[in-house]
Amino acid sequence: MRTLDDLLAEGVAGRRVLVRADLNVPLDNGSITDDGRIRAVLPTITTLRDAGARVIVMSHLGRPKGAPDPAFSLRPVADRLGELLGAPVAFATDTVGEQARQTAAGLADGGVALLENLRFNPGETSRDDAERGGFAAALAAFGDAYVDDAFGAVHRRHASVYDLARLLPRYAGGLVLAEVEVLRRLTGNPDRPYAVVLGGSKVSDKLGVIDALLPKVDRMIIGGGMCFTFLAAQGHGVGDSLLEADQVDTCRRLLDAAGDKLVLPTDIVVADDFSADAKTQVVAADAIPDGWKGLDIGPDSVFRFAAELAGAGTVFWNGPMGVFELAPFAVGTRGVAQAVAGCPGLTVVGGGDSAAAVRTLGLDESAFTHISTGGGASLEYLEGETLPGLAALED
Repeated sequence: MRTLDDLLAEGVAGRRVLVRADLNVPLDNGSITDDGRIRAVLPTITTLRDAGARVIVMSHLGRPKGAPDPAFSLRPVADRLGELLGAPVAFATDTVGEQARQTAAGLADGGVALLENLRFNPGETSRDDAERGGFAAALAAFGDAYVDDAFGAVHRRHASVYDLARLLPRYAGGLVLAEVEVLRRLTGNPDRPYAVVLGGSKVSDKLGVIDALLPKVDRMIIGGGMCFTFLAAQGHGVGDSLLEADQVDTCRRLLDAAGDKLVLPTDIVVADDFSADAKTQVVAADAIPDGWKGLDIGPDSVFRFAAELAGAGTVFWNGPMGVFELAPFAVGTRGVAQAVAGCPGLTVVGGGDSAAAVRTLGLDESAFTHISTGGGASLEYLEGETLPGLAALED
């Protein structure tokens, strides 16, 4: 896998460099609520600018249906990227049309442009190889080299991630290299004790990583909405809490196979409604009342989880412990995040909602060894899946 350093050694002054970034940031009425993914790619863009490259940045945002949709425009991202760079960012209002061609052609050495949302073109996500390849070829016409620094998208076989990388000299950006290095440490010979903390809504979303990592870890801690399917597998009622009934037998199998490796909550914060002003109470995990729903782990669970994590040599955390977006149900996620941050060894936050929680709750990002930019990509890598974007760079 050739790197950004290899590209710089070849010389980039005056050359057009296509940078696939992951700028899929959350928006609220056109305002960016978390610019973490923009800041993550700044080092690569800045390095190329300083070396005199003409940098053309590409990204997707959200899930538009292969056609322009103002709600998913990258224009706010272009504005924020310019603010962070301290330099104007030219914005193309299309992906490979006339406006994109003019924007790319008008760049001076050290200039930066951002193309409109790649998913506005149906070729980006098409399952048809020819359609996807045609879009990739149109993008390739804008560049002399390709840098992939969008780890959050490398698990997608999309035109800008897979096909484009096969049409131009290709290089891995610093962010992609850092992510792969950390994930290799998690799957290789990690320092022990090795603990994994999993949360989020659904067991079904995490089955692959549970099966892959359970034999390798010393402790696997389960919280979030997914814990209720495990509690149901133990024979406990879960009230109106989130439950995947079709996964109960799978959870029972995992519990039988795991022994004391799997650690579940001992108490739950339940509410009579899914709202910030709902009535709440803390109950034992095996005593959730009918008509109430679990929305966070309780204080005893936080204490127990922290004790399990104390002194860990390696920790991987993916998924919040509760509905952290609502203040009454953020305490569990905050407590577990602080426990992870306090571990003396390698601490990895597995992107997605976990990374969002760190920033939303105002926690010190530097307290963690690594905060991933790709939740789904991280999980698939840990499951042992081949990630198309990485495979294209390695060919």
